[in-house]
Amino acid sequence: MEKVTRKYIRLANYDYSRNGLYFITICAKNRIHYFSEITEVGEAALGVQTTSEIMGVGDGVLDVPSVKLTEYGKILNDQIIEMNSIYKKSRIIKYVIMPDHLHMIIYLFDDDNVFGGTSRTPSPTNAVIPSIISTLKRFVNKKIGFNIWQRSFHDHIIRNEKEFLEICDYIDNNPINWVNDIYNQNYWR
Repeated sequence: MEKVTRKYIRLANYDYSRNGLYFITICAKNRIHYFSEITEVGEAALGVQTTSEIMGVGDGVLDVPSVKLTEYGKILNDQIIEMNSIYKKSRIIKYVIMPDHLHMIIYLFDDDNVFGGTSRTPSPTNAVIPSIISTLKRFVNKKIGFNIWQRSFHDHIIRNEKEFLEICDYIDNNPINWVNDIYNQNYWR
């Protein structure tokens, strides 16, 4: 039997510890809807202001599809918030927890551009982003009690302000666009 070779999707010769913005997508194992459900009305996507809040009117309740976290989603949300205290030279600045995946923007910053480790983080390395993802996955799995994640993740280096704004818009609108998602089990019904 032939051994399956995984396709290496990282950008060759790129230093993933460089200062900058990174768009990350992590999927649940087998795309199972562990994290949230998309409801007709309710809470805004995490890290996303409601239209009412932006306009300064209403009670913040949306009339568009929005995210309602499951117990596992709440654990994931708490861990995302905790990640910002674990890694002192990075921030998860925007994210949305979808039913079977997570989108987030991670900002790496270090005046010396040397990422130092603590007991919970890596020593200086070219693998800061993979380490952040690994830590997030490991802590969520530990709290849930089993492996909930696909093996890999997708990353994209955000190269300019236009791209950043487009990705922010994509994250903001992800719950609204869920009904068109081909991976949504209700899409074909």
